Amino acid sequence: MSPIIQGIITIIIGVGGCVAYFYFANLVLDKVIFPARGEKAGRNINRANAVRPWIFLFPAMFALGLYLVYPVVGSFMRSLYNRAGDEFIGFGNYAQLLASEDFRVAFFNNILWVIFVPAAATFLGLLSAQLTDRLKWGNIAKSLIFMPMAISFVGASLIWKFVYAQDPDIGIINAIRAALGADPLDPLQIPFWNNFFLMVILIWIQTGFAMVILSAALRGIPEETVEAAIIDGANPFQIFFKIKVPQIKSTIMVVWTTITVLVLKVFDIVYTMTGGNFDTEILPSYMMDFMFRDDGLATAVAFVIMVTVLPVMIWNIRQSRAEMR
Repeated sequence: MSPIIQGIITIIIGVGGCVAYFYFANLVLDKVIFPARGEKAGRNINRANAVRPWIFLFPAMFALGLYLVYPVVGSFMRSLYNRAGDEFIGFGNYAQLLASEDFRVAFFNNILWVIFVPAAATFLGLLSAQLTDRLKWGNIAKSLIFMPMAISFVGASLIWKFVYAQDPDIGIINAIRAALGADPLDPLQIPFWNNFFLMVILIWIQTGFAMVILSAALRGIPEETVEAAIIDGANPFQIFFKIKVPQIKSTIMVVWTTITVLVLKVFDIVYTMTGGNFDTEILPSYMMDFMFRDDGLATAVAFVIMVTVLPVMIWNIRQSRAEMR
């Protein structure tokens, strides 16, 4: 069957199924379970109205349970078994991870990424948003800054491989060093600092995202507050940091959280640039090392990543609720 026909049939069945589900669910609710007749008509109507929202929520809740909750529970259960999956070993995989020097290095590197990348990308995005809004050719500048967002992580990594190349005829850094009379070096093999050279790639990509979101937030600030600050004698730095930034704090937090969650899932950059060598391993790349060799350890690392993400998500939800009050 043609893929186009298959797609059309799928759409018809999907849409038709949804319509049929809601129609018959409401019909059964109003006519069978809580019929609006007799002495209890008023009470049944109220009961039906209380249940009705759950009918609409059920498909989404079922999909979340099937594609989110079930895999999480399944992954956790799998992490409690050995490599072959036929022997229950409890938290043996987690104990093995904690005893592994490579895991500790990967976890430490992940902490560095979580601290440095969201802060740098958000700050540079905020700075770019403020500066480009004051330029006549600001839209062109924004397009150039946002352009890396259109590049895949692997593509961006290949671009930066040329920047970091040890050959002075290719690598920009070593070309500058050669012009200054210094010997060439490989930035990706410098202990500890090579992690920051990798972080620069993700910062370069995400700055455009932060800039676009924060630029929209800055434009939504009432002009009256800025004009009042100018009349009171505030300088540009005071206007920016004490007037504008506090008013877009919630947007900054959203951008920060979004980039943080992305950082905890980054795999492509490290795998493309170093393959996790030279102490640049992070948890996602460390997990991939065991993906096809030891399912138990791989799922244990995956669960560690999920647990690491949870505090960020909980904090973000609490901040959102506080803003709505």
